[in-house]
Amino acid sequence: MESLHKNRTWDLVKLPKGKKAVRYKWVFKKKEGTPGVEEPRYKARLVAKGYSQIPGVDFTDVFSPVVKHSSIRALLDIVAMHDLELEQLDVKTAFLHGELEEDIYMQQLEGFIVSEKEDYVCLLRKSLYGLKQSPRQWYKRFDSFMASHDFKRSSLDSCVFFKKNSNGSFVYLLLYVDDMLIAAKDKGEIRKVKAQLSEKFEMKDLGPAKKILGMEILRDRKASKLYLSQKGYIEKVLCRFNMQSAKPVCTPLAAHFRLSSALSPQSDDEIEYMSHVPYSSAVGSLMYAMVCSRPDLSYAVSAVSRYMANPDKEHWKAVQWILRYLRGTTDVCLQFGRTKDGVIGYVDADFAGDLDRRRSLTGYVFTIRGCAISWKATLQTTVALSTTEAEYMAITEACKEAIWLKGLFSELNEDLQISTVFCDSQSAIFLTKDQMFHERTKYIDARYHFVRDIIARGDIVVSKISTHENPADMMTKSLPITKFEHCLDLVGVHC
Repeated sequence: MESLHKNRTWDLVKLPKGKKAVRYKWVFKKKEGTPGVEEPRYKARLVAKGYSQIPGVDFTDVFSPVVKHSSIRALLDIVAMHDLELEQLDVKTAFLHGELEEDIYMQQLEGFIVSEKEDYVCLLRKSLYGLKQSPRQWYKRFDSFMASHDFKRSSLDSCVFFKKNSNGSFVYLLLYVDDMLIAAKDKGEIRKVKAQLSEKFEMKDLGPAKKILGMEILRDRKASKLYLSQKGYIEKVLCRFNMQSAKPVCTPLAAHFRLSSALSPQSDDEIEYMSHVPYSSAVGSLMYAMVCSRPDLSYAVSAVSRYMANPDKEHWKAVQWILRYLRGTTDVCLQFGRTKDGVIGYVDADFAGDLDRRRSLTGYVFTIRGCAISWKATLQTTVALSTTEAEYMAITEACKEAIWLKGLFSELNEDLQISTVFCDSQSAIFLTKDQMFHERTKYIDARYHFVRDIIARGDIVVSKISTHENPADMMTKSLPITKFEHCLDLVGVHC
């Protein structure tokens, strides 16, 4: 209640005719702290029941950006490379700082009703938690604040802010809703930014960054190494699905799993049985681990996530197999450090790998200075008619990501050499360089041909690599243990 009154969240008014007051609820939660930084504590939060808001009347736009995980890893690489200071901040009751543009009324709080104003309602001034537009209003407020303090917003990621000081050094700030990472060469610069933020918002200083979004950050400054791990998160996931004592396996998905929609339950008994299996929840938990720090899970999670609507026992066995793999690899982490390599991409495709619609799989992984920074394993949007076409479409997707990464590092003052994308298909590489019309390739969608212009300009180089040395192979298929471990080693994934 202190925070609500301090931020002047509402005014008491009489409810205008024809208007409805939004209801509310209290949400209680125990928040785990960070060891050595923050003690566990109990929180109470007032939440408006935003589902009763009317589109076009109570709100219009609701989209609010958050920082991409690739951008977080890019900053961690810069921090490790240049030995920068990295600190973390948290905004207390972040949404209460957003200014509402619409008139929204809420019932008075039970137990806090003002005497002699029992029939009044709260006219909300600030974006209360639960309202549809709250995240957007908070982001707009924060963005305008950063602009007023000479920070530039990245054109490639709306939640990456940077500022060039008079001495040529840079200060970087990343925002994920109310969590912030600040990096700079000098601690004094970070203190200055913290002071500016504390003047405008109520902040919690968490000191040197140790944990953000379930990812643990460990630093060895003597060796110029930085490690990104999700050990704590993975252990929680294993406990949640009762797999903490399961027998570990060596690969995320064994070759004997041939998943398809044909396996989906047909009888009522099977459907009833699967309705009690937490399939979607388990896949979602695995997906978050994969997105943050585990490129080794990409193919397996991509495979099991296709059957969320109607999974079968065989699909659930595949999910349990992935959990068993995690059981033996909780200590796996990404290792950022000083090496000479720039941005290098590896791309691969598995022709007609989807047994249901015969679509091919695209898989790519990008490394910077030997550590994975961006990866993806996904089905292609159209059916490829040849392996060459499947590889060509995969190269196009990888080149789009290479352009984005190159642009981001350029904005963050990291001058990288021309990006190289390695592919193991010689025919697809020829197709990217050959401008001539071919009878066998005329049906390929024009949007994939933009890669030819990129390569002709010299922005990106596509080169041949042996299949045995292509780590993107693990993004498109199940591999034997020795090959899989070699792929992990190539992209800086270590135990």
